[in-house]
Amino acid sequence: MLKIGLTGGIGSGKSTVAKVFETLGIPVYYADDVAKRIMTENESVKQQVISNFGEDSYSHDELNRAHIAAAVFNNTDKLNLLNSIVHPVTIADAEIWMQLQQTPYAVKEAALIFEANAHRQLDYVIGVSSPVELRIRRVMERDGISSQKVQARMDKQMNEEEKMKRCDFIIFNDEKQLLIPQVLALHEKLIGL
Repeated sequence: MLKIGLTGGIGSGKSTVAKVFETLGIPVYYADDVAKRIMTENESVKQQVISNFGEDSYSHDELNRAHIAAAVFNNTDKLNLLNSIVHPVTIADAEIWMQLQQTPYAVKEAALIFEANAHRQLDYVIGVSSPVELRIRRVMERDGISSQKVQARMDKQMNEEEKMKRCDFIIFNDEKQLLIPQVLALHEKLIGL
C-alpha cells in the first residue's frame, strides 16, 4: 500500500481535496486533528506541554488552545519546542494508522509534512496550490479574521512555491480548473503505481 501525503498552505483547500479522496473510498488521516487529540489524551505529551508552557495549557483536562497559540505565535523557539513534543508522536501514530489500512493507498493530510520531516515516511506527496489572494479570502471567511491575521499565519508557513517544488504531484485549487477531475485523474494514477 502506498503512503501518500497531502499538503498545502493555509486556505489552499487541502481538506476539501481530502474529502474528495474519502468519497473515492480512500482513508484519510487528518494529522492536525490527531495532533490536537494527542495533546489532550497522551499523558506524556500533556506533561511535557505543562512543564514547558505552564499549568494554563489545560483547562478542565482540555487543551487551552488560546494559551498555547499566544505562547508560540511570535516565538519561534517556543513553536519549535511545541512541534518537537507533538510531531514525533503524531508521525508515529500516523505510521501505525497507515499500516492498518487495506486500500491501494492511504492519504495523510497535514499542513507541515515537510517542516515536520513527515515526508520521509511517505511514498509521494501531493500539494494543493492556490493563489495567495484566494487563500486569504477563504481563511477570512472561514475563521472570521482580518487579512492581516491571515497573512501573519501564512508568514509562519513554508513558502508556497518552495512547498510545491517539493511535491510529487500538484492539484490546482484556483477556482479556474475543476478540482474533482484533477483528483480523479490522480486517484487513477496512484492506483496504477
